[in-house]
Amino acid sequence: AQKSQSCRVMCTLVLSSIHSDVILFTSLGSSSLVQRSSHICHAAGWRLCCIEQSSCCDIEISRSYMPKPIGQLAKEIGLISEEVELYGQTKAKVLLSALKRLKDKPDGKYVVVTGITPTPLGEGKSTTTMGLAQALGAHLHQNVFACVRQPSQGPTFGIKGGAAGGGYSQVIPMEEFNLHLTGDIHAITAASNLVAAAIDARIFHELTQTDQALYTRLVPLINGIRQFSDIQIRRLQKLGIRKMEPTTLTEEEMHKFVRLDIDPTTITWQRVLDTNDRFLRSITIGQSPTEKGFSRTAQFDITVASEIMAVLALTDGLEDMRRRLGRMVVASSKTGEPVTTDDLGVTGALTVLMKDAIKPNLMQTLEGTPVFVHAGPFANIAHGNSSVLADKIALKLVGQEGFVVTEAGFGADIGMEKFFNIKCRYSGLQPHVVVLVATVRALKMHGGGPTVSAGVPLPKEYTEENLQLLANGCSNLSKQIQNARIFGIPVVVAVNVFKTDTEAELDLVAQMAKEAGAFNAVKCTHWAEGGKGALALAQAVQRASQAPSHFKFLYNVELPVMDKIRIIAQQIYGADDIELFPEAEQKIILYTKQGFGNLPICMAKTHLSLSHDPERKGVPKGFVLPIRDVRASVGAGFLYPLIGTMSTMPGLPTRPCFYDIDLDPVTEEVNGLF
Repeated sequence: AQKSQSCRVMCTLVLSSIHSDVILFTSLGSSSLVQRSSHICHAAGWRLCCIEQSSCCDIEISRSYMPKPIGQLAKEIGLISEEVELYGQTKAKVLLSALKRLKDKPDGKYVVVTGITPTPLGEGKSTTTMGLAQALGAHLHQNVFACVRQPSQGPTFGIKGGAAGGGYSQVIPMEEFNLHLTGDIHAITAASNLVAAAIDARIFHELTQTDQALYTRLVPLINGIRQFSDIQIRRLQKLGIRKMEPTTLTEEEMHKFVRLDIDPTTITWQRVLDTNDRFLRSITIGQSPTEKGFSRTAQFDITVASEIMAVLALTDGLEDMRRRLGRMVVASSKTGEPVTTDDLGVTGALTVLMKDAIKPNLMQTLEGTPVFVHAGPFANIAHGNSSVLADKIALKLVGQEGFVVTEAGFGADIGMEKFFNIKCRYSGLQPHVVVLVATVRALKMHGGGPTVSAGVPLPKEYTEENLQLLANGCSNLSKQIQNARIFGIPVVVAVNVFKTDTEAELDLVAQMAKEAGAFNAVKCTHWAEGGKGALALAQAVQRASQAPSHFKFLYNVELPVMDKIRIIAQQIYGADDIELFPEAEQKIILYTKQGFGNLPICMAKTHLSLSHDPERKGVPKGFVLPIRDVRASVGAGFLYPLIGTMSTMPGLPTRPCFYDIDLDPVTEEVNGLF
């Protein structure tokens, strides 16, 4: 009361204790009450913090903290005002000029957070990322950045809910993080759909016009003069035509220039929408009479599964992004030649649509640790990691002794493998430490425990001590440790503690992790305690970052495509061999002929098992990995083999999360998000 000019609001909360500059309370009241109280405390130099962890949901915890003004945070971490574009008080975009200014500054330590093979129970990978970053920054006083992906609207309104971390280790404000952010996903949606529209429009116009009519329209008279645009000059050069004057083209050259001659059956580019809409998985387009009967079967993908999202995550600058956007292959011609977005003439427009999305988004954790939230590629059909640019800028900002904690999607066999073989290959960055997240209850499932569903009470096997079941499941932990060590990087296991875990169970996991070759294995309580609960993990990561490491890629990209696929299947998944379906074999031949055989491999398989069968837990043995098809993301820079059926448009469950989401019209607070 002495600190604050207005204590009437605070008096309605039940105070627990006051120490240092923190007020602890044990009764939340309404979330609007907490937020008003937080503003009062912040103005008075105090921090308001709830200690009823068991009764607080993530959104209430998020609202109980007052974030620093984002401009202040940007200044504290070493950004200058010209490098920051504010989006309100809680988020900002960081310009790429920051990377140019800091180019001579040494990089900090690079830490990737991954996990065991995930289960429906959730292992807390994002929460661990935030807890570790808070421990390094707020408690060990190191310069630190966390780098994570932007969540898709699909899971947010579908089955998962928010993805900001959880408990006392999360990104705030949670609503801003999960809803729209700064519009990057919307920009990707617009760009992807522009390409799709260009493809079908070009097919239509080529089918309904002569060469001369096409040429007249593609190179129109402007003030009495015909002139090629820059992108048309690039197409002429690709065709081997060295003429700059439109009137000098021969009829044969004109024909080659105007006819992309797209084979509709080879179109790989789909329209996108950032909503789970299962009825768009297969559609018929061109039904209007104005399309003169030129209809075809197509589909929608969810936006985060688009190649433009993967391009955003892997690019290292505007010029590189334009090149990648231009070389995206959308189809083949009837003679088997790849047709690119550059051929369609749309590359410059895509770059314009993406010019702001390329800038990383700056936010913060509950404890004021800076976070870059940028890009959100799927971890099955794409590489499932946040952007190279965010990591690069963060590594410069933290300095040589600082840490950047970046998260890889799904388990170590998917997100981590792609982080090393794809993301690190393109970025040139070398990681120092792998943090492998595991939970007792998930390991019990891998040991043969009963099936569980989210929201359903757990069987007793998961709430009571069962050392044998746990020991059996630790085989998955051991395999994922081995997978990380294949790349020559030390592994620290983070055992994410739940209240039902016993000390004997936690000790067993730590013991078996060390026996499997982990540098260390520590218990973490960051959900309940924030950075303090990940202090032992942070100290272990510090020590591991100073240990000798010998980073290496799993394969040489010059190897034949089939050999690269086999290496991943055998060494990472534990398969006996691979089996190529006829379509996959034909695609490998085609892509090799088209000059794409030297691209890295991005395996598209279930995340729920090391094998292709999601029901096979633990460490499956004696299986052959079936390769159903192979597709190319040439702009992003990888080939992705499809193992089994891989959906790129999720569906809504019977009771989606949106049943609980609403807006308070008085306070304008978002309720029910998580």
